[in-house]
Amino acid sequence: MKINWLDKLIIKIWPKLGMRRMAKGLEIKNVVFDKLQEVFSQTERIDFFPYTGNERGFILVLDLETALFFNQDGDHFIYDGFEMGKYNKGKVTIFDDLKKEDVSPYPD
Repeated sequence: MKINWLDKLIIKIWPKLGMRRMAKGLEIKNVVFDKLQEVFSQTERIDFFPYTGNERGFILVLDLETALFFNQDGDHFIYDGFEMGKYNKGKVTIFDDLKKEDVSPYPD
């Protein structure tokens, strides 16, 4: 998607409005960036862990006190809930074996 000068200006002055306009242009139906921005902009650290249950998945820990659980559902992961408590620090090398050329978040 190309961004015209008006959208660039709107994004610079009113980021939320600009992102909503872009989402509408991209036909994104479930716009959740406001909620995500609110949570993640206040998060000081994010740690990843492999899922500890019988299923395949991972745990995302925010600020060592909130754990978000994701389980595999076919070729993707789904959110499975959260819990609160005190958690350990994760390893920042968790994705080191994943090669950039093997996977990309962007369509071809």
